[in-house]
Amino acid sequence: MHKMIKLMNISIILDRFLVIFNICFFIFQYKEAHMYTNNAYLNHSTIDRKDKSKPLVVTMCGTYKLYTCPKLPTWRPRGRLDFQLIYIAAGKAHFHFGRNSEEETIVHAGHMVLYRPKEAQKYEYYAEEQTEVYWVHFTGSDVTNILRSYGLTDSKKVFYCGSGPSYQNLFRAMINELQMCNDSYQEMLEMYLRQIFIKLQRYFNNSIRIDNSLATEAIVMAIAYFNEHYSESISIEEYAKKTHVSTSWFIRNFKLYVGSTPMQFILQKRICNAEALLLNTEYNINEIAQIVGYNNSLYFSRMFKKIKGISPSEYRKNI
Repeated sequence: MHKMIKLMNISIILDRFLVIFNICFFIFQYKEAHMYTNNAYLNHSTIDRKDKSKPLVVTMCGTYKLYTCPKLPTWRPRGRLDFQLIYIAAGKAHFHFGRNSEEETIVHAGHMVLYRPKEAQKYEYYAEEQTEVYWVHFTGSDVTNILRSYGLTDSKKVFYCGSGPSYQNLFRAMINELQMCNDSYQEMLEMYLRQIFIKLQRYFNNSIRIDNSLATEAIVMAIAYFNEHYSESISIEEYAKKTHVSTSWFIRNFKLYVGSTPMQFILQKRICNAEALLLNTEYNINEIAQIVGYNNSLYFSRMFKKIKGISPSEYRKNI
């Protein structure tokens, strides 16, 4: 009996080791192909499924980040059996909705796309646009009602949800949970997914309070400006004055619309581009600091570690 238990434990350990090894090998292969990916699958299966055993079941999740891989296309003319939520964290993605699949909809960073079962899926990511996406597939016996309860009504397909690390952190937590399969991992997966739904609901409710005509136009213009000039010295007070709004009004409405303050948004943009330079170029730390807008490389290293948890030099060594 004891021998059987030991053999079962060894089998479980080996199984988990093989899963982690396969994931690491998969990541390594794609890094060699100039694209980073980190995915996880329920029961190691990539096949989509219907599962009505529970109200909400996460079946797979992952992330892609293109560097020099020219194009990553997806074409599922018959769709899938499950639901899929895609978050554009950086860059932009090209989607084709409806019967006329040639008509293109460009979805920028800070947006999510929700696909429902049996809905045709066609989209592409391009390396030149530095696209980074996170995705999750889910099913269950009560998914439609759950989505509606969080404000994800049947009409919501593409929607702005704000930028910032909070969504990425929740997706990464799901990926890790599904890779490790620790005790009660399915319940944890559902909790992380529901946290994403709750954040979306709060964002939708906050957005209703914004004066849609003035605020939306002002914030969209600000996002475009910050994306283009993030490496320059930007004063939020001066920007607000230049656009004829008060600083407090601008910061408050920017945070409602985007999910972070203007300076947090600029910081995320700088660190994201610094990460790409560390991965894909031979520039030294001081040069990268200058490129993304920091005259002091020590200060840049502190900001990078604050966001990523490790210094730029450590990050490069771990590649």
